[in-house]
Amino acid sequence: QVQLVESGGGLVQAGGSLRLSCGASGSIFSIRTMGWYRQAPGKQRELVAALPSGGSTNYADSVKGRFTVSRDNAKNTVYLQMNNLKPEDTAVYYCNAVLRTSPLPYDYTYWGQGTQVTVSS
Repeated sequence: QVQLVESGGGLVQAGGSLRLSCGASGSIFSIRTMGWYRQAPGKQRELVAALPSGGSTNYADSVKGRFTVSRDNAKNTVYLQMNNLKPEDTAVYYCNAVLRTSPLPYDYTYWGQGTQVTVSS
């Protein structure tokens, strides 16, 4: 089994910053991609940022220049530094990992439990 545990959400004023963390643990052979999604009330879950192993980072247009995703491969941890936050960034943020639990070529997708980010105007 694999678990993703998130931390770092909260309430912040517009223009402020927050840093989210997500650590993966359990039967992990290799991690293909780690990243973040978010879901605002009444909206679909959307990609915020994804960081593939050995690949280039992918950001949603709405967060480019404000958010930075990074990974600590030794700790199987992904971070999301969010600067210049806006009220429209308010959502539940979910950590995502695509990984393999054995040398076999089968990828599995895991999600964190979600952490609330609220940006007040």
